[in-house]
Amino acid sequence: MLSNHFQNGMETARLVWSRLPHSEEGELDGVGLLSSTDNRNGVESLDYEVIENYAYREEQAQRGKLYVGYNVGVKWFFALLIGIGTGLAAVFINISVENFAGWKFALTFNIIQKSYLAGCLIYILINLALVFSSVYIITQFAPAAAGSGIPEIKGYLNGIDIPGILLFRTLIGKIFGSIGSVGGGLALGKEGPLVHTGACIASLLGQGGSTKYHLSSRWLQGFKSDRDRRDLVTCGCAAGVAAAFRAPVGGVLFALEEVTSWWRSQLMWRVFFTSAIVAVVVRVAMGWCKSGNCGHFGSGGFIIWDLSDGQEDYSFEELLPMAVIGIIGGLLGALFNQLTIYVTRWRRNYLHKKGNRVKIYEACVISVITSVISFGLPLMRKCSPCPDSDPDSEIECPRAPGMYGNYVNFYCSKDKEYNDLATIFFNTQDDAIRNLFSAKTIHEFSAQSLLTFLVMFYTLAVVTFGTAVPAGQFVPGIMIGSTYGRLVGIFTVNHYKKLNIEEGTYALLGAASFLGGSMRMTVSLCVIMVEITNNLKLLPLIMLVLLISKAVGDAFNEGLYEEQARLRGIPLLESRPKYEMRKMTAREACGNQKVLSLPRVVKVADVVSILRSNKHNGFPVIDHTRNGETLVIGLMLRSHLLVLLQSKIDFQHSPLPCEPRGGSRAIRHNFSEFAKPVSSKGISINDIHLSSDDLEMYIDLAPFLNPSPYVVPEDMSLTKVYNLFRQLGLRHIFVVPRASRVIGVITRKDLLIEEESEDSATMELQSTSVRGQQHEKRLLVGNADAERPLLNGLLVQDLTPS
Repeated sequence: MLSNHFQNGMETARLVWSRLPHSEEGELDGVGLLSSTDNRNGVESLDYEVIENYAYREEQAQRGKLYVGYNVGVKWFFALLIGIGTGLAAVFINISVENFAGWKFALTFNIIQKSYLAGCLIYILINLALVFSSVYIITQFAPAAAGSGIPEIKGYLNGIDIPGILLFRTLIGKIFGSIGSVGGGLALGKEGPLVHTGACIASLLGQGGSTKYHLSSRWLQGFKSDRDRRDLVTCGCAAGVAAAFRAPVGGVLFALEEVTSWWRSQLMWRVFFTSAIVAVVVRVAMGWCKSGNCGHFGSGGFIIWDLSDGQEDYSFEELLPMAVIGIIGGLLGALFNQLTIYVTRWRRNYLHKKGNRVKIYEACVISVITSVISFGLPLMRKCSPCPDSDPDSEIECPRAPGMYGNYVNFYCSKDKEYNDLATIFFNTQDDAIRNLFSAKTIHEFSAQSLLTFLVMFYTLAVVTFGTAVPAGQFVPGIMIGSTYGRLVGIFTVNHYKKLNIEEGTYALLGAASFLGGSMRMTVSLCVIMVEITNNLKLLPLIMLVLLISKAVGDAFNEGLYEEQARLRGIPLLESRPKYEMRKMTAREACGNQKVLSLPRVVKVADVVSILRSNKHNGFPVIDHTRNGETLVIGLMLRSHLLVLLQSKIDFQHSPLPCEPRGGSRAIRHNFSEFAKPVSSKGISINDIHLSSDDLEMYIDLAPFLNPSPYVVPEDMSLTKVYNLFRQLGLRHIFVVPRASRVIGVITRKDLLIEEESEDSATMELQSTSVRGQQHEKRLLVGNADAERPLLNGLLVQDLTPS
């Protein structure tokens, strides 16, 4: 059976997440890699499909249009809360990072006026303390918060249930861990962790908070299904990008292009609304900080790196060096992905097996090395005389002692000198990028300094990626790309001898090319780069270098997030099926699997035995017609069986089906009872205690099964099955023999149903609403002698004479 094939394929990739801070066996390492493949807690899929059982239909039938409108309103209100929460989290992280970095550099600059050795020690100790706080939080409190979190969130939206990634402690670890790792000067960024932060906030709001830490509200517990949580998490991802780059449109496109596997227009509106709320929150917070209420934070604007006063035009001759930037970006991006794979595998196989103490040592050693390099290399560089001041430029050369920005005076003997290597190395990453992007600063950086910084920072980024701290790769990628982009800009200026060529423009193109060559994003990255630089004139050039870098990078390996997801054992279903699937059928994919099925009325002891003997999450339910023919009547989920076993209220003594009286059946369960909590793995068969009398009882599964699972014929190509499985977000598909007859044909006109009072709210919930009886009669061409494998045929007496 194809459903078992997919399920077994997913369950072979074991993902063990630490549920306790000091777990020893199957412990999660610093980047979420598997440290034990024998642990029984495997990867499970999410139930994005609507289970249209009798309890669901009864619940939907009781809901009127007022409830539908209320439900839609609550979804928009949750989008508002997600935007506000993510925006405030981003502001808090930025304020904390900027203040820690500001205090660090101000103190260091004051001390080096007396002693460079004492300043170096203070600089190393401050960075070490911040990094230690970050790695200690991750290893001892929230191991799932390590890394960027984007591969895990992408897997979640792809339909994979990865325990631990959306917990409250993961959110706390992500926020405070990012402050320590980024403020400690490591070669990583906070943008990737902000995406994970937004997803955590969205998930926690959807489930009403955290019950473990007594921070929950029953009023917010409105969306308990995996389908609704998926939409909320999508809003959170877009909000994270919008907050990280202050790019609301880029956040929407990032969610659409990079992380989601399923999209619809109603979700687009809510994602766009969430990103807009984030933009407003960030704008208000930055306006409040400009008055000096936020310490060192507040001097920046909504545009992170403004290039509006940069190069206004470009000539045809410049397209060649720009294309070269795209090629370099593709090569260096692909090399970066490959090197991170090698380093991560080495960590997993040799280093992180030794426990959390080694992870702490590793992060601290990398922090010391990074601090020594960023402080020591500028000391070896000779200072350069300040260029002639431009009356139109507000840039001061050199900066006053104790200040950081352009033209940093670091270990210079004369007053009118600056250290170009310290300007980009001994600085915050945002300010270093701003210096590299800056216009009207020709010859500020020498080629030797840029090449030195490129080699050292590239190496540090490769080594740092994968440590047990929250780590994003957007800002390091921009740093690397802008460095070699500025190098190409220097050669272009010297070659063409034109005054209107700005080196900062080439730095921007280099940053876009490296991100495109590493992450393989195109549309969203293009919009993000335009939004953060405020220069729409460079849009065609950014598009050019992105297309070239992505094409070059695709020739060597996959994108960074896809490679890291595979390394973590996350079985992603990519957008395109493999070429070999075209030659395979659904039956061939099933192989010689033994299908485990359940009868309609099953003994409790048999259910317990089946659940203990395997890890399957879905079972076909069969019944028999009057002439003894086997008939598949639906799909029963493992989680629903566990709910029935735990409640025991549906047990019966008779092995016969429980026929309803009066055409209806009293259901003693709400549909929400079958929803699995997002913060746990739900009920386990080992948690259920049944007496000997309970084991002799029976359960009629008809009211609780899904009577309309997705079914494909056995000779359907595996490519079509793959597309159906991924695009609909399915968990199981039945593979059946070729049907013997056709009871009807549905065309486009049958799906264009006109209702008198249909509104947008009803259309939004159309996927989870129940059609009226007239619509069912219109679509189904019945036969008096037909045995109906539908729920109505099982629970409601057939009024048609047989």
